[in-house]
Amino acid sequence: MSANARIGQLALTALRDFYRAELFGEFIPFMDRYIVDRELGGFCCHADRDGTRLSGEKVTWYLGRGVWVYSFLYSHFGRNPDFLAIARGSLDFLLKVRPASPEIRWPKRFTREGQPLTPPDPQIYGDMFIAEGLTAYSAATGDTGWLRLAKEILFECVRFYDSPEYDTGIGQTYLGPDAPPIPGARVLGVSMVLLRLTTQMLELGLDAEIQALSDRAIATILGPHLHPEFDLLNEILAYDFTRPTNEFGQLFYVGHALETMWMLMDEARRRKDDELWATAARLFRCHVEVAWDDVFGGVFANLMDGERNLWGLEKLLWEQVEVMVGCLCLVERSGDAWASETFERMFVYLRDRFRLERHGLPLYLFTADRRATFIPHADRIENYHLPRYLMLSLLASERMLAKPAGQ
Repeated sequence: MSANARIGQLALTALRDFYRAELFGEFIPFMDRYIVDRELGGFCCHADRDGTRLSGEKVTWYLGRGVWVYSFLYSHFGRNPDFLAIARGSLDFLLKVRPASPEIRWPKRFTREGQPLTPPDPQIYGDMFIAEGLTAYSAATGDTGWLRLAKEILFECVRFYDSPEYDTGIGQTYLGPDAPPIPGARVLGVSMVLLRLTTQMLELGLDAEIQALSDRAIATILGPHLHPEFDLLNEILAYDFTRPTNEFGQLFYVGHALETMWMLMDEARRRKDDELWATAARLFRCHVEVAWDDVFGGVFANLMDGERNLWGLEKLLWEQVEVMVGCLCLVERSGDAWASETFERMFVYLRDRFRLERHGLPLYLFTADRRATFIPHADRIENYHLPRYLMLSLLASERMLAKPAGQ
């Protein structure tokens, strides 16, 4: 591809340089200075926008995700031993606080030193993110023992998730505290994380058991989760995978759905399955177009009632950057014109509304209202979706620039 190649009106060389500067000139130095706990291991993400630490609290989700980020950095960006040391520090912290029985999930929150602040998590996301971190650490080190441990955690998560008693309060996450219980809920977000984890595991070697879980995730996503009238993915199903007749039957957490679709595109790439790719690409575009805010820009995440078109108006950084990751998948594969245009629109929107540089602060807003109104203080530094977006986008731009002209 020629050096003057563009995505929309954005020069690809400028995008590559932008992502490299954002990742290595801002995000990593900020993390090193304020968030990484080199003394005790892990990440103290409870901090204000300028890095001021609000507490030493550590969250299992962010610890496992941090292992993944720094392992991925090590594997794909120069094998800097410091990246691997940071990943290992978080991993050592997690192993130190691991519950005695593998049937018990990690608590969600700890003190800086590792004392639990909560009971075992009723959801499996934290353990799944730990398994993802272990998988990336195994890839970085070449030590298959970490992959075996990741697999053990994964299958224990699936066993727990398949219980008819699985987290009856999950609906409150999307519909608020008055949402009714739904015992044994089948959750799109779980299938999404399962799909992404199995893709990464299978990239390290074929495994029939992991392949079966990948097949299961895909069949669930494109089967019972896909609403035949709306052509959107329901977030929550009943235990038997039927669509609930109450308010959950109209719940479409579009942020998860569009994120799931780029992950499905990546799995289709791994499988060399053009039909699966085309399905994922079509549904990705459908969800982005439904969620786009034509008034203020960006996308909404939560369609709380599809029949009445009732949306939660909060905007989150992670859903915006997942749109861009998906668009780059399409641009890199085929030069898709819609994806190029949408990528450019979102890039400009994030630069103008979410990036904090114009307020004299580093990084980006993490949560915002519909207008992306600036609020000077926050209580969390996002350590996963943003760096994943920056890394995947940098790698994609480098691959596209490396293509011979005309391809």
